[in-house]
Amino acid sequence: MRFSAFGQPLDVVELVEEPDAALKPGEARLEVLATPINPSDVLTLSGQYGQLPKLPAVPGNEGVGRVVEVQDSSAVKVGDLVFLPLGAGTWRTHLVADAASLMRVPAGTDVRQAAMLFVNPPTAELLLREFVALQPGEWVLQNAANSAVGRYIITLAKQAGYKTVNVVRRESLAAELTALGADAVLLDADDLPERVREVTGGAKVRLGIDAVGGESTRRLGDALARGGTVVNYGVMSGKGPRLSAAATIFKDITLRGFWLVSWLKKTPREEQGALFARLAKHVADGTLQVPVDGTFRLEDIREALTRAMEGERGGKVLLTPNGLP
Repeated sequence: MRFSAFGQPLDVVELVEEPDAALKPGEARLEVLATPINPSDVLTLSGQYGQLPKLPAVPGNEGVGRVVEVQDSSAVKVGDLVFLPLGAGTWRTHLVADAASLMRVPAGTDVRQAAMLFVNPPTAELLLREFVALQPGEWVLQNAANSAVGRYIITLAKQAGYKTVNVVRRESLAAELTALGADAVLLDADDLPERVREVTGGAKVRLGIDAVGGESTRRLGDALARGGTVVNYGVMSGKGPRLSAAATIFKDITLRGFWLVSWLKKTPREEQGALFARLAKHVADGTLQVPVDGTFRLEDIREALTRAMEGERGGKVLLTPNGLP
């Protein structure tokens, strides 16, 4: 897939054929097996993301592939399943990568789940540990709890001993998220602060995680304890995050932002590698999983994008350019 202009995603993507480039020493050719359509991909196509590529460009930032050719390297071998390099432009049938930098997919891992490792799981992990030094037994409040990041947060928080209050827009999601490990599920409404106090028994909630923006951010801030922090990582409402005067002036609530790209730029590669390796083990053993709504070939990209941009999906949309193994 390629796009040569920014605009409505369905209008700017095009399927093109390119000849295979000859491999240089140390390179590997990968057959792309699965790659997700993330919200950041849609924003990139529309020209609204925080960091935009030089055009023309290939969309896609993560996925899983199979090694089909290697040139002068013993780092990987033909047939190995590997994670695609982050930000490599993964919506394609094949790509070339530095063989030594490739990370193998743990044996027995569900390829569909592995394809979603590099963006949402680290975002969830870092939102939980980079801003507030939480202790086991503390509560975390988040909106968009049924999103991929929200589901990962529920699982990772449970592992760490934290409790979660999960805010959604549909009451029908309560049973599903509770089964996943959510301690409380609430509808996003103006009385959210009061209901948070009820379900937590008046506990001091110090961390709010926001993917929605606008009034939803305000409600999270109003529900936190004095000195609490709201971390915003998305604007699903299309509106910027904001806090009430009561939260900022009288409760000293702080609003922070998180962007995985910024963390990657400032964090040593060894620390990044350790995080991805740890999360890969959780994906391999089935601890970290999110529903997959559907899989599509590249030829069906407009149908895939249409589904990915719908608000009430049953999970993530994946592209499978060469089919699943």
